[in-house]
Amino acid sequence: MPFPAHVQKELQFPGAVTLGQKGSSVKKLQEWLSLQQFGCEPDGIFGKATLSCLQRFQQKQRLPANESLTETCWQKLTAPVQQALALSPAAPDFSSTVMRVAKQHLEQHPMEVGGDNKGPWVRLYMQGNEGTAWYWCAGFVTFILKQACLIQQQKMPVPGSFSCDSLASQAKTAGLFLPEKQASSIKPDQVFIFLNRKSASDWIHTGLGFAMQDGVFQTIEGNTNNDGSRNGYEVCQRTRAVKGKDFVVLG
Repeated sequence: MPFPAHVQKELQFPGAVTLGQKGSSVKKLQEWLSLQQFGCEPDGIFGKATLSCLQRFQQKQRLPANESLTETCWQKLTAPVQQALALSPAAPDFSSTVMRVAKQHLEQHPMEVGGDNKGPWVRLYMQGNEGTAWYWCAGFVTFILKQACLIQQQKMPVPGSFSCDSLASQAKTAGLFLPEKQASSIKPDQVFIFLNRKSASDWIHTGLGFAMQDGVFQTIEGNTNNDGSRNGYEVCQRTRAVKGKDFVVLG
């Protein structure tokens, strides 16, 4: 798999965890059961509730009833990440590939589980990190760009970062930064990064934008929700206005 070690670690079969077992492998199982709508507390303890969730998932997937996690079952549990990471053929241009990759992730409904900024999707976008301090909107943007660059076999337009401020700084250095007053130059077919501006030197949320028209655009963004929070819990698609935002053009 041509992805970093932390991605491969997230998908690696944690072993045949079973009733009575404790630890991080059990927690990973519980996280994915919850993400698959078989909710159980990700406390790292394989008790009867976890076993019940596991066996109901096995039944739904028409897998043999088993009191321990099998590799086949693990592949079914983590299928959303595998589908999000699929490396489809290169597109005629970089923007098209970015859009396609972003939609692949959106379709799998990445979201937090187990607490604020926690869970396998957050760790995927944040190089294995998670927790209250790890806002992951910029990490999501960076991951999508890297996956698109892997497909297109090209260099990143900006290095990428976990920080919105760093993304803005990188874009300025690369000559790709576009302030709000110049947003009208963005074409409807362009894909770009938007940055929610708090001040002239401080940006507090970011995501991917497209379909710019009449001062309004569509987004695919992480660490948000239907209210547009800068510290939400999922990847979702939103409609946003240009006001209060700066941009990074991708080509």
